[in-house]
Amino acid sequence: MIEFYHKNFKKSYKRKVDQLIKDLERLIELEGMEIEENYEVIFSIEYRDGLSDEAWEKVNKIYFTLNNQKRKLSNTLKKFLMKTNSNDNRDFRFIDTFAGCGGLSKGLSNAGFNPVLINEIEPKFLETYYLNHDLSLDSYFCGDIKELVEGELINQDKFKDLDLVVGGPPCQGFSMANRQRLLDDPRNELYKQFLKLLGRTRPKFFIMENVKGMMNKVDEILDNFKSVLGEAYSMKMILLNARNYGVPQNRERVFVIGTRVENVNIDVLVKDIVKHESSTKKFVLKDALKGLPVLEPKREKNKGGLESDKIGYKFRKVSQSNNEFVQFIGGNSEYLSNHTNRFNNDRDIEIFGRLPQGANSLHPSIADIMPYSSRNHMFKDKYFKLNEREVSKTITSHMKFDCNMYIHPNQSRGLSPREAARIQTFPDDYVFMGPNNIWYAQIGNAVPVKLAEAIGVEIMKCLN
Repeated sequence: MIEFYHKNFKKSYKRKVDQLIKDLERLIELEGMEIEENYEVIFSIEYRDGLSDEAWEKVNKIYFTLNNQKRKLSNTLKKFLMKTNSNDNRDFRFIDTFAGCGGLSKGLSNAGFNPVLINEIEPKFLETYYLNHDLSLDSYFCGDIKELVEGELINQDKFKDLDLVVGGPPCQGFSMANRQRLLDDPRNELYKQFLKLLGRTRPKFFIMENVKGMMNKVDEILDNFKSVLGEAYSMKMILLNARNYGVPQNRERVFVIGTRVENVNIDVLVKDIVKHESSTKKFVLKDALKGLPVLEPKREKNKGGLESDKIGYKFRKVSQSNNEFVQFIGGNSEYLSNHTNRFNNDRDIEIFGRLPQGANSLHPSIADIMPYSSRNHMFKDKYFKLNEREVSKTITSHMKFDCNMYIHPNQSRGLSPREAARIQTFPDDYVFMGPNNIWYAQIGNAVPVKLAEAIGVEIMKCLN
């Protein structure tokens, strides 16, 4: 990880390395290992930049120990080692743009695809992607997609004849109420750049994921793609609800799927993706929350990094019972990451406890303490307690501000990041990096892993 921080976190490099040391010391302690005192400096001198003598010594000791005991390490600890895989010579290669923390990539990887280039402008999101994927540092482009499209990097031979290019450009200009042509709307610059990337790479297949509002402009959007890619591609727009693919969440998203493979009928491919629903077991919120340690409300304010058995840990060793949902999302892990609580004031905790499942701010049980009672019509969803017998409401990045709309059905608190990640079908060993609120932002913006996997499986059948 130190190589990633040195390249992408110049201003906060020292702070990121200090946190890295804390994370690794915690994991090494949980694994019953000891850091070797007799060590060799293993990092090149460039990584010494700005670090204290103590931090430089610690990080070299730790990585010297990890490299020496590599065969004994858990899969979680191995994630922190230097990445060397490029996938350049692998089959089923793809580029992921607007990649975020990697939900779409994780699903496609589960289906057999191999990422060769990852583009994301926000290094705080890319940090999570980098940790959880075994992909070398030079396979990442942290920056504006326009720079990627207009630069020389994409000209390399390894990006020719790609199997797949995917992305979900930000969607401000796809509003149902927007009557302006999409390509004329300055808010859609990233959408235009994604189209240009497709024009330059001309992959066998492409996927664009976006908001439901796109369905209001089906013809215009397909014309946009045709204007760039020409008649060699056939394409289709479909609206999918993640709940139909084993994701315990009501989440509707639009996918534009296209191909230039001559013997692939795009209508049949889309029908097969939809038919995938019938063979997938459906889960509800209770399934996703099953087996997770109980957490108490966190009452200490402005105490980042505080951990305990009561409010949770970033890394916690667990022994999980056989759980059908956990097996569905990726199997048991010896570690549970990011299952920790956030601060709430006493009033909110009281509201969380009083509300019955499925109730919102208008419920009479909280009328006497509801802080927005004079504006109930505006704040009816300020609080909402999830119903464990149903799928969750849509997980969104708003959770980075508070989880009052995502109250745990049986505990007086909001959902933890790990619970939100399970609802998005990330496996338990998928570690989210950065501050707590950034964990929520990454999870809320992600494509549900199992939905992405279902699409990837059907495209893979076509390639095979």
